[in-house]
Order: sequence, then structure tokens, then C-alpha cells
Amino acid sequence: MRRILITLCILSFIATAFRPALTVSVKPVLVAEPVKLSWETLRDVTFKKKWYAAESIYMLYPTFGPGIQKLNGKVVELTGYVLPVDLEENTYVLSAFPFSACFFCGGAGPESVAALKFKKNSKKFKTDERRTFRGILKLNADNIYEMNYILADTEMVE
Repeated sequence: MRRILITLCILSFIATAFRPALTVSVKPVLVAEPVKLSWETLRDVTFKKKWYAAESIYMLYPTFGPGIQKLNGKVVELTGYVLPVDLEENTYVLSAFPFSACFFCGGAGPESVAALKFKKNSKKFKTDERRTFRGILKLNADNIYEMNYILADTEMVE
């Protein structure tokens, strides 16, 4: 009798273990809403002058605050003034201020601009167009040939 119970248990285990699932439940993947980034938030950075031997000049190196570090690698939206850098290469910068008062021409700091790295070739923009862009925020503390803030895979928000 004991042998029969053991055999029945083993057979029932085998029957249920190798039976294909009848239903498969797939949960939809939720895409996170982009973070609405403000220029005020981007001011969560301090700068320290360091000697850069390759160019024989002092450069401002950023230390990003905890608030902005949490957004590194996240999809964000940022509104500002478009500044063309190289139209042939489709290179643009987004600025908190219009051209006359931007980081390059006015008295603003490096925290007031972000490089736009488009997902695909975008339309051409005019200087000082006020636009909103969505992209992945990248913090740059080491490459002096890039902006401190970079929006990668950028797309214009309609």
C-alpha cells in the first residue's frame, strides 16, 4: 500500500511538473514620464578652478549636487533658447537665456546651457527660438570639450 501511494505521488508530480502552462500573464511595461527639468534645478552644481595642462589654462570643473545627480541618465524635458553652434553638423545648445545674455556672450554661468545631441537629424532652428526638448540627461564633469549638461537622444517636444 505504501508503495502505491509513493508511486501515485511521483506520477502526480511528474504529470503536473511537465504540463504546459494554460495561461500566461504579461504585465505591460510602464514607461516613466519625463522629469520636467528647470534651469533652477540645474543650478545644483559648484565649480572649482583646476589647471588643465593640455590647454595651459584654468578650467571650471563641476561638482554636481545630489539633486541633479539623481537625474543623471533619466529622461527629462527642458525649455530654453536654441543657440546654433554648427548648422552643418546639426549642433545646437539650449540656453536658459537668449543669445545676448547667454553663457558665451553674456554673464551667465556654464550651468545655464545644455548640449543637444539629437536622436536623428532634426529640423534647423533659428537663434533664440524658445523650444522644449526631451532627452536623456548626461552629466559631464571631465570632458572640457563638451558642456557640463548634455541631453542625449534629444527630440523636440511639439
